[in-house]
Amino acid sequence: MQSKHPAGRLPDPPSPIADDGDEARFCGTCAFSSACIAAGYHKPELAALQCLVEHVGPFRAGEHIFRTGDPFRAIFAVRGGTVKTRMVDKDGREQVLGFYLPGEVIGLNAIYPEHFPCDAVALDTTFFCRFSFPAMSALASRIPAVQQHLFRMLSKELGTASLLAGDHSADERVAAFLMDLASRYEARGFSGTRFHLSMSRGDIANYLRLAAETVSRVLSRFRIQKLIQIEGRELQVLDPKGLRAIGQALLPE
Repeated sequence: MQSKHPAGRLPDPPSPIADDGDEARFCGTCAFSSACIAAGYHKPELAALQCLVEHVGPFRAGEHIFRTGDPFRAIFAVRGGTVKTRMVDKDGREQVLGFYLPGEVIGLNAIYPEHFPCDAVALDTTFFCRFSFPAMSALASRIPAVQQHLFRMLSKELGTASLLAGDHSADERVAAFLMDLASRYEARGFSGTRFHLSMSRGDIANYLRLAAETVSRVLSRFRIQKLIQIEGRELQVLDPKGLRAIGQALLPE
């Protein structure tokens, strides 16, 4: 029997989680398989990649996947759940650096210092594929598609940081943030119009360099303008074109 929802309430979206890979296919949200298969590599050629994978988790909300200063030995691909990365200064002030969804990789910013320069904290129940980075580097040197994909992920993180440093309005930042989440979910085969905001308003505000009250006001304004529907942390994008138009300056072409 189909469940009913009170009037005006959004139904719960499906919880995004990667499907386990098997001998014939990769996980549905594998951080590497789409690039490799598109380049003509298939399961036999990438058996070594699967052998590198160690499934770890679950990590519960608030638990650390790694901490600032931990030795860098592996990168983590999110299988399910959401993660935030952050830095905490000597006075205990937090700066949110980013959010990571299923199929995305955390830990790449530790390659050069060989120690993690930030914390990674689970926002809900999360699972990971852990890849030994020395072994991954050796594989990348043999499979150009894997190497190129690593470079793309690094450049994307750098590009996001530079955009957030620009002089943009609160509406532009929030609209771009929502559309970026939507496109990232959609790219992994999940709904790009209806999803759960695992992060708090405070975390969103911190990441966007805004006050939490400002983020709440912008979301309320977007709801009144019928750009979105939101209840608690359940969000539906009603007018993707309208949101994209507002956040265009912060979004890729």
